[in-house]
Amino acid sequence: MKKYILGLALLLSHWVGAQQDLAKQYAETITSSDLKENLSILASDALEGRNTGSRGQKMAAAYISNYFESIGLAAPVNGSHYMPIDLSSTRPGDIYVKVGTVRYSNFAEVLYNGATESGGEVSLEAVYVGKGTEADYAYLNVKDKAVVFYIDSLSFGMRALLRKNSTLATEKGARMCLVVAGGKPEGFKMFAGRMKGFMSGGSLSLNKPDSNNPNKGMFLIDQTVASKIFNQPFEKLLKATTTDAAKKPLAKIKPSRVVYQVAMETKIVKTENVLGYLEGTDKKDEVIVVSAHYDHIGIGGNGEDKINNGADDDGSGTVTVLQLAKAFTQAKKEGHGPRRSILFMTVTGEEKGLLGSEYYVEHPVYPLANTVADLNIDMVGRRDPQHDGKPDYVYVIGSDKLSSELHEINERNNKTYTQLDFDYTYNDQNHPDRLYYRSDHWNFAKNNVPIIFYFDGIHVDYHKPSDEVDKIDFDLLAKRGKSVFYTAWELANRDKRIVVDKK
Repeated sequence: MKKYILGLALLLSHWVGAQQDLAKQYAETITSSDLKENLSILASDALEGRNTGSRGQKMAAAYISNYFESIGLAAPVNGSHYMPIDLSSTRPGDIYVKVGTVRYSNFAEVLYNGATESGGEVSLEAVYVGKGTEADYAYLNVKDKAVVFYIDSLSFGMRALLRKNSTLATEKGARMCLVVAGGKPEGFKMFAGRMKGFMSGGSLSLNKPDSNNPNKGMFLIDQTVASKIFNQPFEKLLKATTTDAAKKPLAKIKPSRVVYQVAMETKIVKTENVLGYLEGTDKKDEVIVVSAHYDHIGIGGNGEDKINNGADDDGSGTVTVLQLAKAFTQAKKEGHGPRRSILFMTVTGEEKGLLGSEYYVEHPVYPLANTVADLNIDMVGRRDPQHDGKPDYVYVIGSDKLSSELHEINERNNKTYTQLDFDYTYNDQNHPDRLYYRSDHWNFAKNNVPIIFYFDGIHVDYHKPSDEVDKIDFDLLAKRGKSVFYTAWELANRDKRIVVDKK
């Protein structure tokens, strides 16, 4: 019996050793020269920044599709590598707020946040609700009215507060929200100018705007507009906001009337995810997804060079997916194919709101119930300022959120093979930068599919034309790619599927 157990242990040891040797063999096919060759094409000026739905994005899609075809990946979408997606493009049209005979224009004295049209002019009684808390609403009637509520300051991080306040206003029956912020009076004009650059080009979504529900937008308004609506100095509105609610100070601000119009220009934008499929052997019904987004933000910016080539964001992740696909297909051709299937997926529309990955999880080619994990690679070719002069690293986000086994596998393989410094700074779901929610892995995670997000941090060239190929550290990029490969290799070849033990 002891001899039998010893023999079994030796066989297991030999098998593990053989798997490690094979993993090393195929990881070495991920080279800095191949990564550079592919990135020099995908992040070149010829592709014009790969803006979603643009000519450059479609050129990138064609390049990726041809690459998948050339290495022998199956085309899993009705015989094509393309997963076509129709997006709804919405651009601001004639949008304004009127108080009496005075008209205030979008991106000037008011700023509309939303995509739903009003269907012409709408006239509503306006009620000032202070900070719009439950205590404020306790003595105010806002049903079928517009509410004007106060926030302390304007910032890109105020979305959660606005969402919370507008949701409560809608629950109380309000039909429109107008938001006025404290701070210096000139602050609104500066904020509106910055936001015009982001919003005037329009937005993309998977769904057409709902013309039957005009409640979904809101106006941010200048302090002078709020004063005009209620015919009160802004200081008096502010005093009513900060006075003890038990004294019902808001009731002393008499309701008034506002008129607004929201007109939008809409069209359909056609785009596509690009998918390559490698079928597994005895566990082929289970699927590993390796993802990156290949779109970027297109043309725009200051200076002579206005093409945002996105070499790091996310050309680096895209070419890493290509190299992992090449490594695994070569292994299969040489008789060492993965036990589980692998879907190599480059998605569109990430920069517009994670749209390509959202579309995939809503229309999965392979059931999400059979999807073991998503390894998402978004910006892995640079060093951020926090790691200058320090050992090779990568930020790891989300590995422990749904599966303890996934986290352990990723850690162990890194210690065995690549010895990167795994930085978990952004792994906190409540980190101010909220990276856990900001790339394509999130659409898998919120559907209970375990994920890992590999990331290099925010650097000075983020979303600028200066994010160029010549700033990529290709040796570090290759090392990070190998780290992802080793985890993918074990996920694809282990006996048991990893367990989802968290939600």
